[in-house]
Amino acid sequence: MSDYPHPQVKGGAVCYLSVDGAMKAVEFYKKAFAAEVAWVMPPDEKGRTMHAHLYINNASIMMSDCYPEHGHPWVPPAGFSVMLKVDDADRWYNRAVDAGCTAIMPVANMFWGDRYGQLKDPFGVLWAVNGPLTKE
Repeated sequence: MSDYPHPQVKGGAVCYLSVDGAMKAVEFYKKAFAAEVAWVMPPDEKGRTMHAHLYINNASIMMSDCYPEHGHPWVPPAGFSVMLKVDDADRWYNRAVDAGCTAIMPVANMFWGDRYGQLKDPFGVLWAVNGPLTKE
């Protein structure tokens, strides 16, 4: 048996992000996305975190710093986004922008029947919020 806790993994597909500054990302996601910390592995002697497990919007998001000496260098995020299905797209979007995310696509009612917007966090990760339509 492992000496490490095993918090419940929530959600069907779990994003695992590689970021430059996992503990900074943990603190940022707490402000931007109301993240709750499920568990974080203590930083190593270089201040890097091998594993952090958060709950965002009742789903698990996991992350770590990169370890170039083990063949895992940092590479800017590209070709994906993390989509949050939320109850109020405007509230989630505005909180994230207020915390320091960059607005990419303002929240608007979309032709497919949801309210949707995109943001980029300071770590380069693209986030999308998707919620019920509102009266504009």
